[in-house]
Amino acid sequence: MSIDVRPATEFDDVATLVGPKKPTSNVCWCLSYRIPSKENLALHGPERGQKVRDLMAEGPPGVLAYEGAEVVGWAAVHRRADTSFATNSRIPHVDDLDVWSVWCIRVRPGHRGQGISHALLAGAVEYARAEGAPAIEGYPVDNEGAKVDLTMAYVGTRRLFEKAGFRKAAQTESVAGGFPRVLMRLDLA
Repeated sequence: MSIDVRPATEFDDVATLVGPKKPTSNVCWCLSYRIPSKENLALHGPERGQKVRDLMAEGPPGVLAYEGAEVVGWAAVHRRADTSFATNSRIPHVDDLDVWSVWCIRVRPGHRGQGISHALLAGAVEYARAEGAPAIEGYPVDNEGAKVDLTMAYVGTRRLFEKAGFRKAAQTESVAGGFPRVLMRLDLA
């Protein structure tokens, strides 16, 4: 199996990973950390997909993993300053560098357990590096090997980030799926 990870430039492929099966449904579209909370709550149904299109016009909102021509995974990655992590009181800032954040890693059912999340995280790191990021952060759960509910697994695990070379930079006051989240960081400079 060969996995190719590249910046997310195809709206239909992003929609396959984070959009709804029914266009009028309200799903995250990976906007909850990308746009201000008030705007996120105000968008419904197709407006959410349109917001993703608008963001994509400004540049890729993340990276996609492909197995051949089939899109099999997604990772949201962007400048922290342009996300709600810039003002999140539960996730600390360790310094004033213009770091990037990776906050959502999703692998399509039927493709899980094949290392795609590792490839996505590596691709997110490379994308941030290519865009000039001095460092990249993630905010995974510190689950100590315990099973993470699939609905909350999108944040990743500390072990996933450690395997990608990230190191714990700080504790957070955030919790996901009953597990504490930690700030993991990889310097790119």
